[in-house]
Amino acid sequence: MTSVVDASPDPATYPVTGLNGEVELIEDRYGVPHLYADSEDDVFLAQGFNAARERLFQIDLWRRRGLGLLSEVLGPDYVEQDRATRLFLYRGDMDAEWTRYADDAQHIATRFAHGINAYLDWLDAHPERMPEEFGILGYRPARWDPADVVRIRSHGLTRNLESEVERARVVCAAGVEADLIRQGLQPDHRTVVPDGFDPCALPADVLEVFDLATQDVEFKENSIRRVPRDATTEGSNNWVVSGERTATGRPLLANDPHRAYSAPSLRYIAHLSAPGLDVIGAGEPALPGISIGHNGTVAFGLTIFPMDQEDLYVYQLDPADPRRYRYGTGWEEMTVLREEVAVRGEAGREVELSFTRHGPVIHVDRKRNLAYAVRTAWLEPGMSPYFGSIAYMRAENFTEFTKAMRNWGAPTENQVYADVEGNIGWVPGGLAPKRVGYDGLLPVPGDGRYEWDGFHSGDDLPRVLNPDEGFIATANQFNLPPEHQQMGLGYEWTNPFRYQRIVEVLSRQRRHTIRDSELLQTDQLSIPARRIQPLLSRLDSGDADLRRALRMLRDWDAVLGADSNAAALFEVWLSKHLGPGFARAAVPEAAEHIDTVDNLVMLTELENPGRWLPDAAARDRLLLDTLRTAYAQVQQLLGRGESKWRWGRLHHSLFKHPASDALDPVQRARFDVGPFPRGGSSATVNQSSYRVSDFRQTNGPSFRMVLDVGNWDYSVAVNTPGQSGNPSDPHYRDLAESWRDGTYFPLAYSREAVEEIAERRILLVPA
Repeated sequence: MTSVVDASPDPATYPVTGLNGEVELIEDRYGVPHLYADSEDDVFLAQGFNAARERLFQIDLWRRRGLGLLSEVLGPDYVEQDRATRLFLYRGDMDAEWTRYADDAQHIATRFAHGINAYLDWLDAHPERMPEEFGILGYRPARWDPADVVRIRSHGLTRNLESEVERARVVCAAGVEADLIRQGLQPDHRTVVPDGFDPCALPADVLEVFDLATQDVEFKENSIRRVPRDATTEGSNNWVVSGERTATGRPLLANDPHRAYSAPSLRYIAHLSAPGLDVIGAGEPALPGISIGHNGTVAFGLTIFPMDQEDLYVYQLDPADPRRYRYGTGWEEMTVLREEVAVRGEAGREVELSFTRHGPVIHVDRKRNLAYAVRTAWLEPGMSPYFGSIAYMRAENFTEFTKAMRNWGAPTENQVYADVEGNIGWVPGGLAPKRVGYDGLLPVPGDGRYEWDGFHSGDDLPRVLNPDEGFIATANQFNLPPEHQQMGLGYEWTNPFRYQRIVEVLSRQRRHTIRDSELLQTDQLSIPARRIQPLLSRLDSGDADLRRALRMLRDWDAVLGADSNAAALFEVWLSKHLGPGFARAAVPEAAEHIDTVDNLVMLTELENPGRWLPDAAARDRLLLDTLRTAYAQVQQLLGRGESKWRWGRLHHSLFKHPASDALDPVQRARFDVGPFPRGGSSATVNQSSYRVSDFRQTNGPSFRMVLDVGNWDYSVAVNTPGQSGNPSDPHYRDLAESWRDGTYFPLAYSREAVEEIAERRILLVPA
């Protein structure tokens, strides 16, 4: 297949339905499009057109998955996933929905959707340019409605529901206290089992429908399945440094949001320029606007702020009518919708969607006469993930930025801020439920005793402007100030290891530079390894292999480099032996229900045994016994010579195309990117979470950016594996090695800087 746009340097012209005037698109040598229009109307339409030009298969698949329209083009295997997804569509008042984002939100979404459709119009006249995935799978892309931009909710990133269910299983086996091994709570908190809830009554498949609604599309046999439990959660790093602590005297802002890996990238870097708007950075390719970047005056970058926005409700059903559930002193009727799911090659199928007053019903236990439904904040108005960035990306100062963040809904975020006046700040955002009489950590009866009393105002959340430390950093860690810790915003935060390393480095630098931020974003020092090393200093063994293992880890610099042999041993030990061994020793009756232990809880106990382990002797036996088995396993995996061991021989990154499993080997080699050896872990700033089964990286930095605030052309960024969604385009995979090696490209902003690295020019003209 030829690429969507001719790769020659000659100008290209596209007639675009709906444009009012010409739009110039300059694509630089790194694949970043710079869109220059005479109006915001046209720049958002051009953004939609270009998103389709570069990422049509990706955004079409996202739309179909999110709206429950997969069966229409992929066949009957996807009916259940379509039904599950439709349960979690936004079905509320669209006027209330649009006004939560910005006064012109509907208009922006309309122009963006019209831009996508304009590209489909162009493809009708040029069918040879249709992305090849559509030919392989045998269907055509669909046209967009503006509401498609916001109605899809099931790809929101903050999840608590699965943790509620996992906690219930541990509580059933061993009590409330035992679950702290799986997930420590911050601030310190002791949950109680809600009155009327039996944690031992949860069906094994209670979340099957929810998992279907939130999982990606699988192109393989038995595709309708739960996402494997060794898939990891997502995070991010960001920091902002005051000019008082930089070499230039200007603030620096750095951000590397962590997402699951795929080809093409889940992020797309773009530059939108029109009178009154000049914003550059990264966003979701299926959304208008920019969520991470700067507008020439204000810079912004985000991480997940782990607020609890979900609850699982359990209902007693009326034995005489299973569509009624106990509420208060009587029975309430479920709302039942019937929709037809179009199915490729077959007649359509009717599906039934049931809802309680709290939300969609995801499971009915006929044996116990119970039903389960989800209440989630992300089904409220204004909760389309990331779309709220259309407001804050136009802010001109901290006051305007915080005002825009008041209505931010999802995902829950830590925003760091900087501006050309030298200010730096932190602004978290998200719609936070006010729970009455319970904490949201376990499922609750849906009979009216456990309700939300509305939501906290965005003004209730903390704010920081120009702190004395001269920098601000977030890495999904517990960062609530004392005066906000009793609000019940959430108790499940990411371990602080990445944050601790960031603060350690920033605290000792008085003249921080862009290069310093680059090095910090790619830093692979492991705080957990450094904390464990002193515990090994006094240990010894008569076993020669175990002595070698102890010596390797003692002499190691605690850096999880891809070429490190000690890193290979440490991570195999930590993830496959020490963690599970600690769970078995601490809570043997519940260990089978604990997929992963909370490493902060484990490290704290190893350093000061007595709560979960009886004494230091038991601690030392655990360390030696599990290290012995880990060493033996690494020998099996990598051979007997430690000098040949490499962490990167086990730990690897693979950017899989969503249709990879439907491709033949030749096609797959073109569409997939990698695998690459990787260093790091979930605990390093260069975040590299992996599934324990085969050490494949499951998520990490999807995009890196360091902004020189006020001298914008000195800013740098990198996407991965590339900007384009066309495997035949040079920009499909050209950034993968740069990302792997920790190098960056200039994020050109001024017209002069853009012209210096221009690679091709495209003119969009009114059709």
